[in-house]
Amino acid sequence: MTMSGDPIRVVLVEDNLADAELEVRELKRAGLRVEHRVVDTEGDFRLALAESHLDVILSDFSMPGFDGMAALALSRELRPETPFIFVSGTLGEDYAIRALKNGATDYVLKSNLVRLSAAVERALADAKERAERRGVEAELLGARKRLAEIMNSLPDMYWSVELPSERILYISPNSAGIFGRAPEEFLRDADLWNEAVHAEDRARMLEAWKKLVLKDLPFDIEYRLVRPDGRIVWVNDRGHVVRSVAGVPERVDGVVRDITEQVEHRRRIARLSRIRELSSSINQALVRVRERQGLFEEICRIAVHVGRFKGAHVGLADPQSGDVRWACRTGVIRGQGELPVSAREDVEAGQGLVGRALRSAQPQMWNDVEHDAGVRNREHFLALGIAAIGTFPLSVEGKPIGVFSLHAGEREFFDQEEVALLQELAANVSFALELMNKQERIAYLAHHDALTGLPNRVLFDERLKQAVEDARSAGRPVTLALFDLERFKGINDALGPHIGDRVLQALARRMESTRGGIERIARLGGNVFASILPESADELERRLEPDLARFFGPAFEVEGQEIRLSAKLGIASFPRDGADAASLFRNAEASLKHAKETGERFLFYAPHINARAAEQRELENRLRKAVEQRELFLHYQPKLDLASRKIVGLEALMRWQAPEGGLVSPVKFIPVLEQTGLILEAGRQAIAAASLLYRSWQARGLDAPRIAVNVSALQLRRRSFVEDVRMALGSAVADGGGVDLEITESLLMSEVEESISKLRDLRTLGLRVALDDFGTGYSSLAYLSKLPLDTLKIDRGFVRGLTANADDTSIVSTIISLAQSLRLKVVAEGVETEEQAQLLRLLRCDQVQGFLFSPPLPPERLEALLKPL
Repeated sequence: MTMSGDPIRVVLVEDNLADAELEVRELKRAGLRVEHRVVDTEGDFRLALAESHLDVILSDFSMPGFDGMAALALSRELRPETPFIFVSGTLGEDYAIRALKNGATDYVLKSNLVRLSAAVERALADAKERAERRGVEAELLGARKRLAEIMNSLPDMYWSVELPSERILYISPNSAGIFGRAPEEFLRDADLWNEAVHAEDRARMLEAWKKLVLKDLPFDIEYRLVRPDGRIVWVNDRGHVVRSVAGVPERVDGVVRDITEQVEHRRRIARLSRIRELSSSINQALVRVRERQGLFEEICRIAVHVGRFKGAHVGLADPQSGDVRWACRTGVIRGQGELPVSAREDVEAGQGLVGRALRSAQPQMWNDVEHDAGVRNREHFLALGIAAIGTFPLSVEGKPIGVFSLHAGEREFFDQEEVALLQELAANVSFALELMNKQERIAYLAHHDALTGLPNRVLFDERLKQAVEDARSAGRPVTLALFDLERFKGINDALGPHIGDRVLQALARRMESTRGGIERIARLGGNVFASILPESADELERRLEPDLARFFGPAFEVEGQEIRLSAKLGIASFPRDGADAASLFRNAEASLKHAKETGERFLFYAPHINARAAEQRELENRLRKAVEQRELFLHYQPKLDLASRKIVGLEALMRWQAPEGGLVSPVKFIPVLEQTGLILEAGRQAIAAASLLYRSWQARGLDAPRIAVNVSALQLRRRSFVEDVRMALGSAVADGGGVDLEITESLLMSEVEESISKLRDLRTLGLRVALDDFGTGYSSLAYLSKLPLDTLKIDRGFVRGLTANADDTSIVSTIISLAQSLRLKVVAEGVETEEQAQLLRLLRCDQVQGFLFSPPLPPERLEALLKPL
């Protein structure tokens, strides 16, 4: 060490200052720079040791007040890193050895101080080396500490296994976090690791380890661990062989990572993919399959084969009993017996998932069949490998009608995302079922009567065709009977349409029970029903009367009312009355129409009926053309004041001249106008023609009487009747265009309130109203006084018997008195003899009309009878 270095700080423990000076001088002589301090007491020595920097201690061995060995002990306690050298003249070998054992660095005899500088330099060098070594060790210790902290903070577990002994060399602390066991447990028990591996994965893990050790193949495997608390943990275990410089395998280093969350995430993604694939396949089936049972079987099949569920089933709840029947069962549950299931809450069978789903209209789950509370038939499900069950309600028009249940082999299968997707899938299935219901309803309504549930005309025509073809093939007859209920409108008017509907429903049920089932009967519309009978017309005729008595004899009881029905029947039989269904129906219809015209209760078809029907159709066609081409015209019969015999009015009567030249009787064509609805246009033409004639006579200066036009039932019942009359009159509405209306008593009284309103509106236009055929209907005096009338017309039937029948005389007298009390004019129709006229005058009748005075005349002949104004 040279003088250029830092000075050496030396403490000399010496009671002889001369000796101390010699020691310092020797060090300096050797070229050392020295700063020194001499102490000879324990107190001073302690102070010297407390200094911040001290390089070396030189101590005498034997001193009177302070022993060298005591100084050594004190220095080792307070400054153990500082070199301590004995410098003594009396130190023997034994004491020297003792001193060195107690921590002295070296010793030098005072008689040989030439060694002192070398001993000091060597001691300082050794101290420096120790200090450096301690620094390295401290850094290493710190690094180890930091590494331990890092290892403790890492989620993975690191391990090392010696080869070939396979002894575990190292396990990082996180073994407690992954295995649930401390590292020391593995070091004590080499088999603990293998025992922790799940029994189902152990063989696979050991096989991978063997391939690593023997063949140096990659070791990267996922398996399950069973922790002491029973929890299952998925891990990824990776390892590689570490070799010596010579290439000999020395150990395997590896890392274990907890991948439970990643495995569950992968499983969740896989489940979601399965559910999406399942949904896609089922949605395609919803479009493809149009039949309900086929759809149930298809979605169950898809659930097992595409969704890879253990099983699937569809259950439908009986709306009355609540019992659930399985429409489809697929997978491991197919053919397996199960406990009864119900939608009812008050029975044990309704306490499971299906019952709860049906009542709540919400999905219900057992996500852990083995441990969830309330699992019915638990052992049965576990034996089939079913670990979780989800049940999803199927609803139609907002009401649960069944369930779609899925059985999974994995616990906790139905989490929030899966449930949301499957709930949407169940909603799609529900929509398809609802659509099927609507389509079936539409198809049903297309072939059935909505009120009675009986087949309608469309379906009945198909069944009649089939019945005829079957009869043709079998060589046997079949008969068609059409029923038209009589006076059914009176039931609706008297008791209300809802009672009428109930009567029709009751009639339909009776027909079902007596006519061989719903397949052979139909409601064709309105009051018309039909029945197919597997017998000939002759066989039917022999038993028809008693059959009708049994069928229509008993009253129908509806809401406390006893209601009796009767009907007209038209009957036709194959092959006698028609070679096919269309002709058979046409001929039965013709028979029914003829029965209604003749009043017969029933008529079997005969050829002359069709001849008459053909004639009627021809008449309808000709009459339609006549209305379109305005070929109908009016004749007018005068009404006379009985006292003065002057014309005070006219009644317009419709006439038609056929193309072949002859007049057609109104009795023949007026009913056809009514039946076909042509009366609406013909009536409008009649009002317009009468008003036009009245105005033309006025324009020519004639004293034109008002003209009465008859109104039909169809005209008066139209909501637009008042507007129809207004349009027919055109601009001449100030006095009603000179037109009066004649309405029959029975027509006016059928819809009294509405009729009163319409007639009042017409009177504001200037028209007058006469009640025709009075005495033949069923007028209520209370309503009669409210009707906006101007005239009563006595029916010609009473006038005809006026002079020969006292009852008719009494009726006519009463009608006249009633009219006068109501301030109405009275007109007697059909006056044909002078005796009738005289008696009517005596009874104070106001006006008369009839052949006694004038038949209906064309306008040009009437003009001669009219006086100028």
